[in-house]
Amino acid sequence: MINLARRDIEHTLGKFVVTAMGVGMLLGIVLIMIGVYRGLIVEAEVLLDDINADLWIVQENTMGPFAESSRVYEDFKDIIYVMRGIDKSEAMTFQNIQLPHKDKPVRAVAVGYDIYGKISPINPNRLIEGRELKNDHYEIVVTNKSGFKLNDKIKLGRNFYTVVGVTHKSVYSNGDPLVYISLKDAQELQFLYSNKEIQNNTARGVKNSDSVLVNAIVATVKPGFNINEVANEIKKWQHKSVYTAKEQKEILTKNLVERSSKQIGLFTIILVVVSTIIIALIIYTMTLEKMKEISIMKLMGLPNSLIVSMIVKETLILGIFAFVFGNIFSHLTYDKFPKLVVLYAYDALLLFGVIVVASVLASFVGVKKVISADPAAAIGG
Repeated sequence: MINLARRDIEHTLGKFVVTAMGVGMLLGIVLIMIGVYRGLIVEAEVLLDDINADLWIVQENTMGPFAESSRVYEDFKDIIYVMRGIDKSEAMTFQNIQLPHKDKPVRAVAVGYDIYGKISPINPNRLIEGRELKNDHYEIVVTNKSGFKLNDKIKLGRNFYTVVGVTHKSVYSNGDPLVYISLKDAQELQFLYSNKEIQNNTARGVKNSDSVLVNAIVATVKPGFNINEVANEIKKWQHKSVYTAKEQKEILTKNLVERSSKQIGLFTIILVVVSTIIIALIIYTMTLEKMKEISIMKLMGLPNSLIVSMIVKETLILGIFAFVFGNIFSHLTYDKFPKLVVLYAYDALLLFGVIVVASVLASFVGVKKVISADPAAAIGG
C-alpha cells in the first residue's frame, strides 16, 4: 500500500522542514527552561556539598544564613566541638558583596572561614589555578565567572586583596559567584564599624563586640553516632537552631527555589500548550490545502481510516522532527545563558512523550476536516 504520509511530506518537504524547525525552537526553549530549573537545584547545593557538614548550628529561631540573618559567637565552635558525637566544628560567615571591576561591579557572595581549621568550603577539585588561602589577611580565592584573574588586586572595604586562587563552577544558591576570604577578613568586612562609628558608640557606652560574631557553626558527626540525636542535644542544651545537611538542602530548594520553580513550571506548560496549538493549526492548514485531493481519494473508494492514518502520521512525524530540532537548538545555545542550564536525558524523554501525545491530540483537528470532506467536491472544482 502506498505510504500517503511519506508521499505528501516529500511533495512539500521544504515547507515541512521549516515548519518543524520553527516548532522545534519552541520545544528547545522548553528544554532550556527545564534545564534552568535543574540548574537552580544544582547551584543551591554547590556550597553545601563543598562544605560537606553534617550539622548547621545557627541563631535560635532562624533558618540559617541562606534564608535569613543569623549571628552566633565565633567561640561557640569550641563548645560544639567538645559535645558528645562531634568530630569537627568550624565557624563561617556568608555575605553579599560587590567586587569593583573595570567594566562594572561584580555581585558575589563571600565565604569567610578559618584557614587553619579542619573544615574548608573550597573544594580542591574546583581549584583550577593558584592555591587556597594561606594567610589570615588580604588574600582571596575567586571563581572564573567573576572576571578576575590570578594576582589581580581587589579593593574590599579599606584594604586590597590579592587573588591567589581561581575555582570553577563555584556559585551560590542564587547563581552569584562565590569568593573565599579568611574568617578574620570576613568579620572585619561584615561586622567591624568605621572609626567614627566606634567613637560614637563608645561615647554612648555601647561596646562593639560584633567582630567576634559569625553567621553559622558547621560541624561533622563521628561515625556511629546518630546525626539527628546529636542535633537534638545541641538544640536542648545550647538553645540554638540546628539543621542537618538534608534539612539545609530542603531550606534552599523548597523555600528559596520554590517560587522560581513555579514560575519556570508555569512558563514551560504555556510553551507546551502553545506548541500543541501551533502544530494543530499547521496540520489544519496542510489538510485544507489538500482537501480536493482528499475528496478525490474518497471518491476513488479509499476508506476514511486510511486518510485519517495519513493525517495522524504526518502530525507525529512533524512532532518528532520538531523535537529533534528542539534538542539540537537547546544543546547549541544552553551554555550561552547567564544562569546555569542543566540538560538531563530523562527530561528530554519526558518531553518527547508529551509531544507525541500533543501531536496525536493536534491531529484531531485535521481528522475532523477529513471525515467531513465531501467526495462530490472532487467533481467540478
